[in-house]
Amino acid sequence: GAVRTILLNRPEKRNALDGDMMEEVKAVFETPPAVTERVAVIRGAGPVFCAGLDMKWRAKNPQGESGIEHMLHAIETYPLPVVAVVHGDAIAGGNELALHCDLIVASTAARFGMSLAQVGLAPSWFLTKKLIEVAGPAMTRQILLLGDPMPAHRFHDLGFVSHIAEPEALESVAGAVIQRLADNAPLSLKAMKAVINREMQFRDAIPHEDIDLIVDKARTSQD
Repeated sequence: GAVRTILLNRPEKRNALDGDMMEEVKAVFETPPAVTERVAVIRGAGPVFCAGLDMKWRAKNPQGESGIEHMLHAIETYPLPVVAVVHGDAIAGGNELALHCDLIVASTAARFGMSLAQVGLAPSWFLTKKLIEVAGPAMTRQILLLGDPMPAHRFHDLGFVSHIAEPEALESVAGAVIQRLADNAPLSLKAMKAVINREMQFRDAIPHEDIDLIVDKARTSQD
């Protein structure tokens, strides 16, 4: 119908993203929407929305890009609105997954954050760009350099999270947001997304090969 729902269904691993998962999600968002579709929704099974990359999988596949950038690009450039319904923690790649959606509806029980500095990693150019777009440079420094997760209400105050609700009211609030999008004019929504995405693309043209090397050095170090 009007709503396409994508469920991250690996609760035993806190919905950590491995290569197969990222390929599947990317394929979903690279598939053009059906004529009846108006909005896509991303959810997580179990108590956690998404804990980021599966580090055991990453350790077995250490070379080059992880694939998360391609998955997030497919979500961000999907022609219709994408809503993240975040009932539990969204950390590192899970935080970025939520931020690459157009709207986030979060439970007050959820936490958001980028804990990469605490485990010897650094976000890529693509991932850092999204943080700066959403949070601005000062808040991006706090999120990345300290690495501590923040409660959902803090991210709501900062404008990251569009709607917040107590856990028992999350489905009601999310349903109202999703229905509002489904009721809006689809050609208008597509035009608005296209304009916003095009406006933000200029940062991709900034030379950053040296930054990629620094990020990769952190990832492959003994830290």
